[in-house]
Amino acid sequence: MNHLQAMPSPLLELLRYWGPRWQSELPAARDAMFAAYAALLPPSAPPGVQVHMDLPYGADPRQVLDVYAPSDSAQARPVMVFVHGGGFVRGDKDQGGGLFANVLHEFAALGWLGINVEYRLAPQAAWPAGAEDVRDALQWVHAHAAEHGGDPQRIFLFSHSAACAHCATAVWDERLRPDHQGLPLAGLILASPRVRADLRPENINAAGVAAYFGNDPAQFDDRAPLMHARPDAPPTFVALAQYENPLIDVYALELAHHLAQIHDTHGGPMPRVLQLPDHNHYSVMAQFNTAHNTLGAEIRDWCARVERGEFAARRRV
Repeated sequence: MNHLQAMPSPLLELLRYWGPRWQSELPAARDAMFAAYAALLPPSAPPGVQVHMDLPYGADPRQVLDVYAPSDSAQARPVMVFVHGGGFVRGDKDQGGGLFANVLHEFAALGWLGINVEYRLAPQAAWPAGAEDVRDALQWVHAHAAEHGGDPQRIFLFSHSAACAHCATAVWDERLRPDHQGLPLAGLILASPRVRADLRPENINAAGVAAYFGNDPAQFDDRAPLMHARPDAPPTFVALAQYENPLIDVYALELAHHLAQIHDTHGGPMPRVLQLPDHNHYSVMAQFNTAHNTLGAEIRDWCARVERGEFAARRRV
């Protein structure tokens, strides 16, 4: 994955076929993507990577995480913590067909310590349970990263879709920050971010939003993470596909604009924003651990720049 290759023509043709149909024929499009990428993704970790499964960070059966550790003796390696999506009510850290585990396979193969986080689901675990789980998982990682060769000062948090609400809330919302202090985090990556709560008819995940955030729209702004973004938070990378689930692209661009306004007014870090042409809400994550993963390459470039201080908070003159 150090050198990107061109996407295979049959896969590119499939993306371009289903992309314009993504929102109108979503189940069929999603199934086609799953089948296409399942044929590309290895089902197990790459050589030289040890996987420690279902380590508990809490008492609930879903409060567990997997650690993907390169087997060499290197220490103080960067840490990528990943949290999967699922519309607040479904999903698994290893979805089958290689999905979501592929993210950690790639980072671990490139020398990172990878962490794959599971969390409780709505309606049994309603707001802010998902964010609480992310917060507690990050605190576990900070305490235990060094045991697996990771650097607790180089932790990046990466999430997709609905999990972006949990991660952004854990990082931004004052009510979730332990002792009112920021989490031990170098940067936040939000891919296809669902960072607003709404029950609009075009929102295909409206039922999941209600299950997690509740049915009272008067509470939505107070609970939606977008409204809690803050200038003292770590730098943020916002990624979206060309073909997103309804409203996701709107949320992503609204978030980027909101973060830019915080930068302009309060000196918070300017976000990095990336749209991936031809990709859809599924393929943007399924491309990890393939030789043509443009998002993974962009994320690693951004993380290196964050560590060099290029995205540090500053006040515009």
